Amino acid sequence: MKKEIHAPFCAITATLDVLGGKWKVFVLARLATHGILRFSQLQKLIPNVTQKMLTQQLRELEEAGLVSRRVYAEVPPRVEYSLTTHGLTLQPVLAALNEWGNLHSQALNQVVTERVIC
Repeated sequence: MKKEIHAPFCAITATLDVLGGKWKVFVLARLATHGILRFSQLQKLIPNVTQKMLTQQLRELEEAGLVSRRVYAEVPPRVEYSLTTHGLTLQPVLAALNEWGNLHSQALNQVVTERVIC
């Protein structure tokens, strides 16, 4: 018996399938901004994410071909994360999301006390 595969019906669905998850966009944005980061650096840059969730999100992004994981044979072990060439193609998307978020908060007349570039 063959497994039925449900393919995304549009490009937006395909994008959300990859970027969906509470922390993935934050991980991608931090890597886009800072380049190569170690796990602990990512954790500091995304303060509310748990170790378990960050690990899971990084694995999923790695499986999607957006994040590269490089392990160094050292004691203690060192692991670095960066965007792949394919992951770098998301930089304009992340910038657009950030800009839209700013426009949306202005449209709702929300007072933003501190504006950061994600």
